[in-house]
Amino acid sequence: MKILETRIRSVLEIQIDPRADDRGFFARTFDTQIFKDLGINHEWPQCNVSFNARSGTLRGMHFQNPPFAEPKLVRCTRGRAFDVAIDLRPGSDTLHQWAAVELDGERHNAIYIPAGFAHGFLTLTDDTELFYHMGASYVPDAASGVRWNDPAFAIEWPFPPAHMSERDAHYPDIAR
Repeated sequence: MKILETRIRSVLEIQIDPRADDRGFFARTFDTQIFKDLGINHEWPQCNVSFNARSGTLRGMHFQNPPFAEPKLVRCTRGRAFDVAIDLRPGSDTLHQWAAVELDGERHNAIYIPAGFAHGFLTLTDDTELFYHMGASYVPDAASGVRWNDPAFAIEWPFPPAHMSERDAHYPDIAR
């Protein structure tokens, strides 16, 4: 595994290091000790999958309010997605800044997003699937979000979304 920092140091891209032969390949996708050495010590009590039939589907920008904030490890298992994390941690020196990783099912890369971040993605291909390891269980009453195109974040999306839920389209701008 290779661990790469993004423009926000605590948001990480995880790349696999495949060992290939004529059968295919084998690669480690997660290692508790490597994460502990980075100061990341999570259990993953919940896993989720998000299948998206059409390119241009936006899901986000979601988070859970404290004390239910969720760290996430998100991997694209099929297709491609522009995956974004926004720092919403009070007092953070990167508050309201964003980092993005293009997740690709052929590259098998992932993004680690700490608790206290909003998260979302835009699919870049049809039939895109993402697999989530969640560091906290979902609590419906703690669920919230911010608007995907809030000028306070100035996210540089690759193109405007074509498909999104009413909820995601109408999240409020961040309170300033």
